[in-house]
Amino acid sequence: MPELQRLHPDHAPTLLAFEQENRTFFAASVPDRGDDYFTNFDARLAALLAEQDAGICHFHVLVNDEGEILGRFNLVDAANGSAELGYRVAEKATGRGLATATVRRLCTLAAKEYGLTTLRAATTLDNPASQAVLTRAGFVPTGEEVLLSGRAGLGYVRSTAEQVSLGDGAA
Repeated sequence: MPELQRLHPDHAPTLLAFEQENRTFFAASVPDRGDDYFTNFDARLAALLAEQDAGICHFHVLVNDEGEILGRFNLVDAANGSAELGYRVAEKATGRGLATATVRRLCTLAAKEYGLTTLRAATTLDNPASQAVLTRAGFVPTGEEVLLSGRAGLGYVRSTAEQVSLGDGAA
């Protein structure tokens, strides 16, 4: 079973490989990171780790038994008990329930480890897989339409309060 790990500097080579190998796949459903992201990857990773050290964000990777990264699961802009959830899963790891299970696990971490009570998320309207993951993980549409890099999307929200009492894997 893949393990959810907090992002650390040793993940750099496998994280870059994950992003490069899945770039085209990701671009079909989420905004592309652009060439600059890959050119300046080390500096960008250092900045993310600094944000994590400051408690502003909580970055995680889903790692298989061979050390390969299968997904990224992030909580960003953590403040006042709330954060924004973002995630992406490798093409070869889709369709197996890993995204849903990991988002649920991250909801538990958000509540128990980071003291977050509300998580927000957004996905484009043309990404039914992400909409399904969010719904299965207990997120509800806010009715708020959003733009994600110029693409129409929908906002979602989820309370993590029940995670504290129910434990891991609760929906």
